[in-house]
Amino acid sequence: MAEHEHVRVAVVGSGFGGLGAAVRLRREGVTDFVVLERADSVGGTWRDNSYPGCACDVPSHLYSFSFAPNPDWPRTFSGQEHIRAYLEHVTDVFRLRPHIRLNSEVKRMTWDSEKLRWDIETASGRLSADLVVSATGPLSDPRIPEIPGLDSFPGKVFHSARWDHDYDLRGKRVAMVGTGASAIQIVPAVQPLARSVTLFQRTPPWVMPRMDREISGAERWLHRQLPFTSQVRRGLLWGIRELQVQAFTKRPNELGAVEQLAKRNMARAIKDPALRAKLTPDYRIGCKRILLSSTYYPALAQPNVDVVASGLSRVEGSKLVAADGTEAEVDAIVFGTGFHVTDMPIADRVVGADGRTLAEAWKGGMEALRGASAAGFPNWLSVIGPNTGLGNSSMILMIESQLNYLADFVRQLDVLGGRAALDARPAAVAAWNHRVQERMKRTVWNTGGCTSWYLDANGRNSTIWPGTTTEFRRATRRVDLAEYEVLRVPAHAEVTTV
Repeated sequence: MAEHEHVRVAVVGSGFGGLGAAVRLRREGVTDFVVLERADSVGGTWRDNSYPGCACDVPSHLYSFSFAPNPDWPRTFSGQEHIRAYLEHVTDVFRLRPHIRLNSEVKRMTWDSEKLRWDIETASGRLSADLVVSATGPLSDPRIPEIPGLDSFPGKVFHSARWDHDYDLRGKRVAMVGTGASAIQIVPAVQPLARSVTLFQRTPPWVMPRMDREISGAERWLHRQLPFTSQVRRGLLWGIRELQVQAFTKRPNELGAVEQLAKRNMARAIKDPALRAKLTPDYRIGCKRILLSSTYYPALAQPNVDVVASGLSRVEGSKLVAADGTEAEVDAIVFGTGFHVTDMPIADRVVGADGRTLAEAWKGGMEALRGASAAGFPNWLSVIGPNTGLGNSSMILMIESQLNYLADFVRQLDVLGGRAALDARPAAVAAWNHRVQERMKRTVWNTGGCTSWYLDANGRNSTIWPGTTTEFRRATRRVDLAEYEVLRVPAHAEVTTV
């Protein structure tokens, strides 16, 4: 990287959000941009999560870009390797490789109020940009809880998102800590290999059957020959989820019938009443992410699996002790304990107009105008920002809405002409977040009686969007300049773009 390179746009991250932003910039006629990626290949969370059994719980035809349909998805729910290959394919088809800087982790970004630009320090050099698109994603930095004595454990320890493929689990005594989306895919994959699996469960998840099947050659042929059939399929999948979301956001009391289906799913595989009691949640379905699996419960019913209905409390050598005193001797610990979602690690590295980091500005909780702009951080947009997550549909729909907002943001800067920047007005950010949080009050995520990773340290839901994807798309179609302060280069400043 050149010593003082200047670009119009710097995109951070090369998962769905970052690659989508790059494609959208190209479509808007912007070619002066770079994509900064800390790893040595693209793919984001679908590159990092390569654990056994890793797959998506959103149907393939909905979990892909509308502008890059894939007629060749092999299954209705795709595995990690196919999604990663799809992202590599998108990178090639849209000729993004020349823009991508691999091994270029962002160390610091500082807003220069004199020159109205971001100065960016990366692992591979420095550059500056008029506009930053932060697409680091909420599922990018693994979270391992601080467990007393973990340092003394003589065996193998790793997080599900940093799977050690060189370590053979065959014949080993394995502890799985956590019961989230990763754990319920890992346990069925590891159980047949391991000597024993001990699952440490603080809170049982609601699990529904996974209606996965192979997509036939005839279907794939049809999607290739008549591309509109693929769009129809996507539209149907989307429509069903739009109708479902009303129960989550407005009528959580109607979810009881869905709970009965989940309980029947459990009863089919788990015959032991004591185990069934351990695995039955005491909160409303949907409060935490509903998980999809047809193999999780059958795996837990196997004789070499033990469910400890208590969190891991401490480690004493190779012995793991749960909060309820249960002990287990193990050779390996796999943490399926999620990610830094409500405390984005990138926020510590972004320094705004008043010299504060984004982490400091968000100390009371993450807030951004329409999920994109934070007050005091001009020309800085996040993709998958605060309150843009979904509890029941495809994040790609939300990402594409935010890309519409990005595209209009770029257009507005063009219209303003000269060197200009847009800074979200604090009142506009506050008004937007007040609306979001008011709507959140009646949703299942806030009333369902659970503590989920959607909630931040203050108990506020700064993760989920409390409405339909259609409503969000409408809210992000245009940039309303009244919600922003227009900044111009100070008259005395020397304007350079070295």
